[in-house]
Amino acid sequence: MRLLAELLRALRPRQWTKNFFVFAGLVFSQHLIDAVQVVQVLGAFVVFCMASGCIYLFNDLVDLQRDRLHPLKSLRPLASGRLAVGVARWALAALLGLTLGLGSLLGLPFLTVILVYLGVQIFYSLLLKRIVILDVFCIAAGFVLRVLAGAVVIQVDVSRWLVVCTLMVSLFLGLAKRRHELTLAGEDATSHREVLADYSPDLLDQLISVVTAATVLSYTLYTVDPETVAKFGTGNLVLTVPFVLYGVFRYLYLIHMKGGGAGGAGGSPESTLLNDPPLLANIGLWGLVVVLVLYS
Repeated sequence: MRLLAELLRALRPRQWTKNFFVFAGLVFSQHLIDAVQVVQVLGAFVVFCMASGCIYLFNDLVDLQRDRLHPLKSLRPLASGRLAVGVARWALAALLGLTLGLGSLLGLPFLTVILVYLGVQIFYSLLLKRIVILDVFCIAAGFVLRVLAGAVVIQVDVSRWLVVCTLMVSLFLGLAKRRHELTLAGEDATSHREVLADYSPDLLDQLISVVTAATVLSYTLYTVDPETVAKFGTGNLVLTVPFVLYGVFRYLYLIHMKGGGAGGAGGSPESTLLNDPPLLANIGLWGLVVVLVLYS
């Protein structure tokens, strides 16, 4: 039981909240009340949780020595020695086989997205995470692929606005993550993550400012776009813009005012979400208003 518990921790279930992006296509295609398609997307969510677990295990195996020098990552099961390397390798192989097997049951288009996701993330772990700017784009690509996976599994078209908005918000989260890592690690930043040598707080703040504006603008334009209004039969989706603004502002507040120390915000979007009641409540209200506008 202890071994299984450590293996589960290595799969980082707290980070599976990212996989809720697979539901975006279901909600915005107005199929949330279709039981069959809900089950299909739930299946996609489970498979993506397994796929991301594979990547987390792979990444921990690749970065084992470096993680042991990090104040937080050294507490992970592999880096701390609580989970043996051999066990992790066997678990990775088994989980990868199960992921591809279940993914194939959801259709070839979905399986293709899963394979692309795995390929991008493996390439990221081996090389791209050391290349400035591209490292953050790889993080963003993971979110976009989640949205695409949720759409192809129920065979609906993906709005270009949905892709753009997902890209912007994921770049925002990725840059915030880099800023937190740089602040937390201080002078030892490069020993924890090589690419941090190419970043500075000022540069990251400027990039975050650009992406923040682009995120809010792209979402606002999406809600008032004539095509969006015609598709949903209402222009009331613009009522959700204040929630997006508050969410972005709240996250920036957490980064700048609550970002110091190992438990600071920004280093882990899922931890920030789960540990900040105002932000969690805001996301819940945003989702409620979206559903009311699209399904009323």
